[in-house]
Amino acid sequence: MRHYFLILIFAFISCTNTKEQHQKIIVIQPLGDFNIEQSKSVFNKIKTINPNVVLRQNIPFPENAYYQPRNRYRADSIIKTIKNNIGKDSVIVGLSNRDISVTKGKIKDWGVMGLGYHPGKSCVVSDFRLSQQNKNQQFYKVVLHELGHTEGLPHCPVKTCLMRDAEGKNHLNEETDFCLKCKNFLIKKGWKLNNPVT
Repeated sequence: MRHYFLILIFAFISCTNTKEQHQKIIVIQPLGDFNIEQSKSVFNKIKTINPNVVLRQNIPFPENAYYQPRNRYRADSIIKTIKNNIGKDSVIVGLSNRDISVTKGKIKDWGVMGLGYHPGKSCVVSDFRLSQQNKNQQFYKVVLHELGHTEGLPHCPVKTCLMRDAEGKNHLNEETDFCLKCKNFLIKKGWKLNNPVT
């Protein structure tokens, strides 16, 4: 009986430690002249799924990220730079109103709405390619998408899931929430996902 009790205590401690291990601090980092009110809106929404969130003051884009031929910024260079400004238990998301791009296959400079490695410690999101209608809602969906990547989620085949691959298009109005599989994955990481994304 005593051994059984000790096993139960050990199991409880292990579960608690696992839960704490996944409680990351989300750092929101506006870049350039990104709108402060929009930054606060993202901050308040993120706080509903993770109370451990910090909103920083705007900083300039990393100089090494500027791609002069297209007058835009390299997303991969941005996330490599900003991840150096956080602690080991944190993840950082850069907010941009300038166009961003990555290398995709044979295309050297492919414009994107966001980029985040999975798993990873940083991601970046831009509102440059979003439609004017529902722009703030679409932007928040991209933020969640890229943060999902940092937690380890790949793209999802479910068309209404926030982890759907954009494939060069904007399907954000069709995406309503994380699918059950992706949602359960994130809940195990400590995300509070009881309500649909709005």
